[in-house]
Amino acid sequence: MPIDLIIFDCDGVLVDSEVISCRAHADVLTRHGYPITSEQVLVRFLGVSEKDARRMVEQEIGRSLPDDLEKQVNAATLQFYASDLQPITHVAAAIGAIDLPKCVASSGTPDKILHGLTCAGLYDLLAPHIFSASQVARGKPAPDLFLFAADQMKVAPERCIVIEDSVPGVTGAHAAGMTVLGFYGGSHCPPGHAERLRAAGANLTFEDMRQLPELVRQVAADALTG
Repeated sequence: MPIDLIIFDCDGVLVDSEVISCRAHADVLTRHGYPITSEQVLVRFLGVSEKDARRMVEQEIGRSLPDDLEKQVNAATLQFYASDLQPITHVAAAIGAIDLPKCVASSGTPDKILHGLTCAGLYDLLAPHIFSASQVARGKPAPDLFLFAADQMKVAPERCIVIEDSVPGVTGAHAAGMTVLGFYGGSHCPPGHAERLRAAGANLTFEDMRQLPELVRQVAADALTG
C-alpha cells in the first residue's frame, strides 16, 4: 500500500503550544474551584479534547462546570498565543519537503487551531484541510477524528501516516489502522516520553522535525515493498 496522506496533530506537533494551553486550562479550572497546576493539566489532559477533559473533571467533583468553560479556556489560550506562541522548530521546512497531501486533525476547537496556525505562520501551508474534534462524536483516544480526516481527504486509513505527540493521539491513530510517528521534541515532552508513545502504538519516534521527511520516505518505501 502506498502512502497517500500525512495527518498532523496541531498542538505540540505544529505549534509549541502545549505548555501555553495547559497554563490557560489550569488558570480557568482553578478559578472555578478545581485547583490544578499547569503541570498536572499536562499529565492528565495532554491530547484530550477540552470537552472530554471537562467531563472528566465534572465526574470527579460531582457537579457541573460553567456552560462556557471551553470558551473561557480558549479565550485565555488565545491571549497567551499572541505573545508566546512559536512554531515547532523546523516544522515549516519539513512540511515543505514532503511531497504528499497533508491535513491537520486536532483536539482543539476550530478557532484555537486557526489562531495557533496563523500566529505560527503555518496556516497557509496546510489550509483548508484542517479538522477538529468538534466535528466528531468522540475525540482522541477514539479513532473517530482520524477516520473523519481520512474520509474527508478520500484516502483509506491504511494509506495514512499520522504525526502525534500525545498518548491519546497515538492510541487513536493506531486504532484507526494508520501508521503513527510519535514526536517528542516539543517543550512539554518529559524524559521517557518517546517510550510512552511507542508503548501506545507509535511505529517510530523522533525528536527533530528535520528527521520527518526521511522517516516519511522510509515508511512509504517499506509500504511499497511490504
